[in-house]
Amino acid sequence: MESHLTFGEGSDMSYEDNDTAFPSLLRMTPPNYDLEQRRKAEEEDEEEDGPMETITIPSNSEAYLNLNTNANTRGDAQAYVELNELQGSTWQETGRWVGFEENFNPATGQWSPSHVSYLTFKSLIHLRKTMSTGAVILDLNANSLSAVAEKVVDELLNKNEIRASDREALLRALLMRRSQFEEAEVTPSGAIEMQTFSVSKKRDLSDNVEASIVLSGVLESLQKPAVAFVRLSDSVVMESALEAAVPVRFIFILVGPSHSGINFHESGRAMGALMADWVFSLEAYLAQSDKELTNAIADFMDCSIVIPPTEIQEQGMLEPVIGFQKRMLRDRLRPTDSRLAFGDRVKAEKLPVGPKEDPLARTNIPFGGMVNDLKRRYRHYISDYTDALNPQVLAAVIFIYFAALSPAITFGGLLSDKTEKMMGVSELMISTSIQGIIFCIIAAQPVLVIGFSGPLLVFEEAFYAFCKSQDMEYIVGRIWVGMWLIVIVIIIVAVEGSFLVRFISRFTQEIFSILISLIFIYETFNKLIKIFKAHPLILNYDHLNDTLDNPFHPVIKEHREYHPDGNVTVRELEIERPYPNTALLSMCLMFGCFFVAYFLRQFKNGHYLPGPLRHLIGDFGVPIAIFFMIAVDISIEDAYTQKLVVPKGLEVTNPKAREWLINPLGEKKPFPIWMMGASCVPAVLVFILIFLESQITTLIVSKPERKMVKGSGFHLDLLILVTMGGISSIFGVPWLSAATVRSVTHANALTVMTKGPKPEIEKVIEQRISGILVAAMVGLSILMEPILKMIPMTALFGIFLYMGITSLSGIQMWDRILLLIVPKKYHPADAYATRVKTLRMHMFTLIQLVCLGVLWAVKMSPFSLALPFVLILTIPLRMLMTGRLFSVMEMKCLDADDAKVTFDDESEDDMYMDTLA
Repeated sequence: MESHLTFGEGSDMSYEDNDTAFPSLLRMTPPNYDLEQRRKAEEEDEEEDGPMETITIPSNSEAYLNLNTNANTRGDAQAYVELNELQGSTWQETGRWVGFEENFNPATGQWSPSHVSYLTFKSLIHLRKTMSTGAVILDLNANSLSAVAEKVVDELLNKNEIRASDREALLRALLMRRSQFEEAEVTPSGAIEMQTFSVSKKRDLSDNVEASIVLSGVLESLQKPAVAFVRLSDSVVMESALEAAVPVRFIFILVGPSHSGINFHESGRAMGALMADWVFSLEAYLAQSDKELTNAIADFMDCSIVIPPTEIQEQGMLEPVIGFQKRMLRDRLRPTDSRLAFGDRVKAEKLPVGPKEDPLARTNIPFGGMVNDLKRRYRHYISDYTDALNPQVLAAVIFIYFAALSPAITFGGLLSDKTEKMMGVSELMISTSIQGIIFCIIAAQPVLVIGFSGPLLVFEEAFYAFCKSQDMEYIVGRIWVGMWLIVIVIIIVAVEGSFLVRFISRFTQEIFSILISLIFIYETFNKLIKIFKAHPLILNYDHLNDTLDNPFHPVIKEHREYHPDGNVTVRELEIERPYPNTALLSMCLMFGCFFVAYFLRQFKNGHYLPGPLRHLIGDFGVPIAIFFMIAVDISIEDAYTQKLVVPKGLEVTNPKAREWLINPLGEKKPFPIWMMGASCVPAVLVFILIFLESQITTLIVSKPERKMVKGSGFHLDLLILVTMGGISSIFGVPWLSAATVRSVTHANALTVMTKGPKPEIEKVIEQRISGILVAAMVGLSILMEPILKMIPMTALFGIFLYMGITSLSGIQMWDRILLLIVPKKYHPADAYATRVKTLRMHMFTLIQLVCLGVLWAVKMSPFSLALPFVLILTIPLRMLMTGRLFSVMEMKCLDADDAKVTFDDESEDDMYMDTLA
């Protein structure tokens, strides 16, 4: 059988094949020259010699990286390739690549060590010839292998590459069952077997992977070979197509009869090596026609080395080949396209970047830090508004509106109880609205959400009790505390006191973050338990009068208090009766709202529906959950649930006791002069509360892994927050600070994630509009009482739970807590898990848990006012641990500011030579 193989037009080379690689009158074919026969012979020898020896490498070794020119990324994705061969009625996985190749040895049932692919020249010739006549389908919109197979078969039929009678047989063959092999096991010492270490581990550790499927095999029913190359418009995960859930971008099919003269095994390996090559893979990604694909194969052949059929006496003879190949790779033409960056290469080609500006660096100039904050952030001021033209921002506005409104109403009710209605929901909502708008317009970090918090509530309660015991007007005393707050913050900003924040490391930040998240989760279940106590599950309930407009009206009873002087005080007490089904419906609404919001959050990164529609639904997940629960609550008319209580109109909580403007010298009696000066003491305490919560929140939101680029302003934001709080005291409204959970939730809602099986943060939409709109909507809510009173409170409890749980994601301490119950072989590749011994890592986590427990105990005790001081003690504790309990290197891994830790001892030697060592 003779076939003439020629390169397409424009090529200066041509080859002819007369059953050998080179035509000759005298054929001298040595025994075992055929690679397939040689492999079979080697497998038989290995079987006789016993099972192949398992080569293990230590788990902390960096040899698994396989850094090589071929192993670099294609575009912005790592190329992963699987070869499946048709064996009987099953597609069997026989090879896989991530730059290097691994083959399955059926004799031993194990994977071979990773190695550089070696191909036959004949297989490349056959591959290029069949590609020039086969079906090439570019940018196919399909999400399953069956859809791809049907399109391929129809295209081959249209091109007359197969007969009409071959259609069903070929389609049936392509859809046959697939069989993949299990991963390697981990030895007791923690080492991983080499057979599956390089390719599968490199694949799983890559943040962004795209796969290529190569299907090759003998199909006797065909008349001639059929070949198809498919590029999907969007990479998708295909169920049961690969051994791992990796999105598929390319699919190559080569099937035909055994008498066609093609070695389907070698041709499949050749295509696998091509797709694993980053240059060819990128060319395939950019190709606009089948001609460009065949030219890419020619380019690959131009940079390949042919070893003549001469016996190699010793390995030293191959050393000149290494240097020759290195020179060829340096001269190899790279595809150029302005739309793509070549992964790690783009970092090497960029000019050296100067050190990032430190917002906490001291200038030793009065207000120098604040001036730097203004310069750093205000140059992005215009983009802070233009960047808001994004539908994700609108979704964030609706979500954070409910996330900010619910705490304002909840804390407002608690504040009213603690201060005997001197301040309440009206004051807190107006304060949140006005201060929030001002802050978002002029702040350096408008992603922060300011609001009332638990520690501030504890202070207000304690200060009210003090003023009442001293027979002083509480609402007037707050004015003088506010005046001292302004003095203190001006002094601190002038001397650049925010530099102290640099001593608050990840150790303290994460303890505080989890504490705030746990408070949200705890308060959610605490409120649910109170509902069950108020509406217990009993056999008989009081009869309801359904003829009334509100059959669920509370029972009002008069309570008389008799005083020693003969006076009698009459008070009306509202007693809430237990209602049937209230507790169960409240629980369903709370968990329903949480699960719907959480499901839609996961749905956003799923595979159902087109991408833009899926992302739109995911972005509006929380509003959808709330509206859905409102509909459920309205549809169940015979069960009572507590609704959102919003004040009517712009009036203070207690008009009989105070007005909107407070006289600093006293409302109903003169305020003591000595207390005007002594108010500096409570002012220091309030400042510490606002300083710690706001600065730690800024640190958490501005973590390097969030990839925020516009910068933060520790000095400027602190000055704005505290000054607004001091001035607001004149109007008798609460002080505010940066709310940790709400701010983190806001940043998460504005985060854009990358595609792939392991999404990473791509960027955060940094803008001012969402914060301004949320604050304005909270203020307008006072005028929306008829609408807002339809929202069941338990649905908002579900949002509390959602915020508490989702804010735990991305906290390294939480990840390490989960690792306490995760086997070592499933630990992530992060420095804290690979560079630190497992027991040492767990000990660090347990120390943080003990600190968290102490803080929780203080919060729940009568000494909760001391919470900020106890939190500060974690800073010297972290310093004491360094060099005593943990080495400097261990602390760098466990307590680094950046999630991706870099080490000075990491070499930057030539990647190619490293792989040959």
